[in-house]
Amino acid sequence: MPAHRSRRILVIAAAAALVTTVASGPATAATPTPKSPVATGFGGAVASIDADATAIGTQVLRDGGNAVDAAVAVAAALGVTDPFSAGVGGGGFFVYYDAKTHRVHTLDGRETAPKTADENLFVENGQPLPFADAVTSGLSVGVPGTPATWAEALRKWGTRPLAKALKPAENLARKGFVVDPTFQTQIANNAARFSAFPSTRSLYLPGGAPPAPGTVFKNPDLAATYAQLERYGVDALYHGPIGADIAKTVQKPPVDPASTLNVRPGKLTTGDLAAYDVIERRPTHATYRGLDVYGMPAPSSGGLTVGEALNILENFDLKHASKADYLQYFLESTRFAFADRNRWIGDPAFVDVPARELLSQRFADSRACLISKDKAATSPVAPADPRHPVPCAAGATAAPTPYEGENTTHLTVADKWGNVVAYTLTIEQEGGSGIVVPGRGFLLNNELTDFSFTPVTPGVPDPNLPGPGKRPRSSMAPTIVLDHGRPFFAAGSPGGASIITTVLQVILGRVDRGLSLEDAIAAPRASQRNSAAAQVEQAFLDQPETAALRARGQGFSTAPAEIGAATGVERLRDGRWLAAAEPVRRGQGAAQVVWPAGW
Repeated sequence: MPAHRSRRILVIAAAAALVTTVASGPATAATPTPKSPVATGFGGAVASIDADATAIGTQVLRDGGNAVDAAVAVAAALGVTDPFSAGVGGGGFFVYYDAKTHRVHTLDGRETAPKTADENLFVENGQPLPFADAVTSGLSVGVPGTPATWAEALRKWGTRPLAKALKPAENLARKGFVVDPTFQTQIANNAARFSAFPSTRSLYLPGGAPPAPGTVFKNPDLAATYAQLERYGVDALYHGPIGADIAKTVQKPPVDPASTLNVRPGKLTTGDLAAYDVIERRPTHATYRGLDVYGMPAPSSGGLTVGEALNILENFDLKHASKADYLQYFLESTRFAFADRNRWIGDPAFVDVPARELLSQRFADSRACLISKDKAATSPVAPADPRHPVPCAAGATAAPTPYEGENTTHLTVADKWGNVVAYTLTIEQEGGSGIVVPGRGFLLNNELTDFSFTPVTPGVPDPNLPGPGKRPRSSMAPTIVLDHGRPFFAAGSPGGASIITTVLQVILGRVDRGLSLEDAIAAPRASQRNSAAAQVEQAFLDQPETAALRARGQGFSTAPAEIGAATGVERLRDGRWLAAAEPVRRGQGAAQVVWPAGW
């Protein structure tokens, strides 16, 4: 968005303030905001991973704001309470249903590589860098897109200025919130690399240890950053002092001289920040069982891959299938869809993405006939050419799926007018690059590690190699499902490449298997991404159907703990909204409605 436009639109309400009651002060230090994973009622709904953030969004709706206003407020609050997954230093994808026009819109707020980046960004001495070395470096930091996404979403569809939308998060950062075990664990998981940066260590490892659950965590530097964005708009980042601090931090990572980490500098400049633009893109669209499924297009692979898998599954009766058969079809659909994803999807400004063809039923049918109910295919399977589909013809060269960081966050919001937002945002790895911008209170992303370091398949063009100003491929899949042009439900999840399978599983559970939205979110998860063994949760292995799936050749590997942390909202037949979040994963999600049923 042009600088002059953001300044004109956003600075006019710099003094506006929204009073919030969810931030905990010292007097209530041991009392966390209550969480509930399910809520039903009227006036709108909010679901996120965090109770404070959800409460802030609900208050915005209660005070007359719309779904976009609330979504931005929730996202900013998650930058305070879920800073290892999202924040000012990251990016994301915003999907919006407009109740007046019955149209779905998307914003691409994905990070971009510096102008100096080339396909050898992560190659050193002729070899790809070790992944861990690339993560904790300036090399991995892309231009943040999240603040620009907030400003553009509010400009296009919101009713509040950025200053008012950010004020509750500023208050939360300044007053503090109660630390929970998940917050402490995420810091402990990253303590070794966090301790290498004095700016990160002083914030998240005070006294050399993570803050204890039940204590109040405050981030005055982040509060000041939000206040600066409120006063000057996002120009403060893309054309001002916040951006200058980001560029300096990337080029000269503030690593402790005593650290043994080799923290490589990056080349991101203030010019790269000034050149950043949020892009409104046409959403992906697939029809499934008479429903319209809208998602995020390239450079995200989420909408295209979910859509292709749904088109494949149109060939099978999942409603009446046994559970083992249903799971077999689900696993096989993503095995083949991921092969096609890996071969064809990248930043459309740099590669010719055959989006229309990938979502054609003709192409899906040519893949579906390779699926057997009784025998799993052998991965990695090869991609097919969607421009020239040949029924039941397997490709020649396999396309394995590279690793993608798993720590993202998703929020879902609906308002009383029927507008809906599904918004997935991230800083990539848990803790991003590990580098807090000194004096600014937020972590920088490591999003550029979503690029392929070298071609995934030697000799085959890779659409996801780094390039100047290029956006790395993502798996984020914020999704809105419409029934005859009206909202049915919306959902999304974190989880790296497993986002795609999680969102697909939620859709299938809700549409085909007769589960409520909350039960579809809670169901045991499996993620087959064209590998010999699908990543699964222990609860999935504990199902009696697992033995039957193994007999068909399905392989399984246990996830470290859990897959994803989904949230969703649904419009019920009686006009109420249902908000749903995880009952267990990530320490339980938080769902609220403006006016609970029964009030």
